[in-house]
Amino acid sequence: MKRLAFALLAVCLLAVPVLAQEGHPLKGSWLGTWAGNKIHGNDVLLVLTWDGKNVTGDINPGTDNIKVKNATLNPEGWVVHIEADAKDKAGQALTYTIDGKIENLPLANRVIAGTWKDSRGNTGAFRIGRQ
Repeated sequence: MKRLAFALLAVCLLAVPVLAQEGHPLKGSWLGTWAGNKIHGNDVLLVLTWDGKNVTGDINPGTDNIKVKNATLNPEGWVVHIEADAKDKAGQALTYTIDGKIENLPLANRVIAGTWKDSRGNTGAFRIGRQ
């Protein structure tokens, strides 16, 4: 019985650090929609990384790859701000700004919900969930 109790305690002590080492709240792959985006479509994928100082990454990696120029996270309210420079199908410059708030922060499948806008005045709802 003592061995069983000790083994259970050891498993619990090892599991706690594993759960706590998730990293930066924005790090990971995020999948969702930016509603009404006629240039890059309604579906959006973000892959974000944290280098210890900055959040970097890509929006729609692949053929529509858009590099994240600036991304910030304000822990007071968990407010997210992302800026990215893109090109439309004709090759004309376009800047996106995404503002949102992290919902369900303690969960691994958290969500960022807010709005997107571009430098041409287009705007819409933005919602992505971490995968």
